[in-house]
Amino acid sequence: MTKTKRSPSARFLRSCFKGALYFIGGTVALTAVYAVVPVPTTLTMLFDSNGAKRDWTPLSDISPNLVRAVIAAEDGKYCSHDGFDRDAIEKALARNQKGGRIRGGSTISQQTAKNVFLWQGSGWTRYLRKVPEVYFTFLIEKIWGKRRIIEVYLNVAETGIGTYGAEAGAQRYYKKSAKNLTRIEAARLAAILPLPKKRAVNGVGGFTRRYGNSIAARIRVVKRDGLDACIYS
Repeated sequence: MTKTKRSPSARFLRSCFKGALYFIGGTVALTAVYAVVPVPTTLTMLFDSNGAKRDWTPLSDISPNLVRAVIAAEDGKYCSHDGFDRDAIEKALARNQKGGRIRGGSTISQQTAKNVFLWQGSGWTRYLRKVPEVYFTFLIEKIWGKRRIIEVYLNVAETGIGTYGAEAGAQRYYKKSAKNLTRIEAARLAAILPLPKKRAVNGVGGFTRRYGNSIAARIRVVKRDGLDACIYS
């Protein structure tokens, strides 16, 4: 009995299907591993010409002031959204249509997915990244949960030139553990996260100082209104 030869298009579709299955299986498995194992490195760290100083720190050893500061600064709806803040995305799109500097509406979940699994990118590569970013954001929301996501975020986010994570940032700027950051210190560290290579924590002035003071005030609001309830329930 002779086998029926598949057409080139059928073989191509079969290969694509198998590739998709391998991709999904592999990424789900890796995400599951990172749910319990510290993320060893990221593409951003690997390609950082300044090196990558970091010290993985469990969330229990990071000051709640810093957790609340990044929620206040980066994602006020962190505990209530499913990984995507649609209102923020719509506002960002509306601003970008008016021209000027491109702004995103990324949540902490999206930033974590990008930092761990993808690349930073600029220009068209930034838009190319958005499709897998949505996929990985969905995965970590389902597999990790909110507490783990912010724990990973605070360990892989760039906090200075060649510096990554809350502990390395706290040691770099304040010579102390991330566990002991005061409200003002945490707020100033959160204030530089969008541009850690260009904004200074120590001796801050102008916009960074004002922004840090604003975040420090909002830390109290995050605690008062339970905006951190998914972490400190």
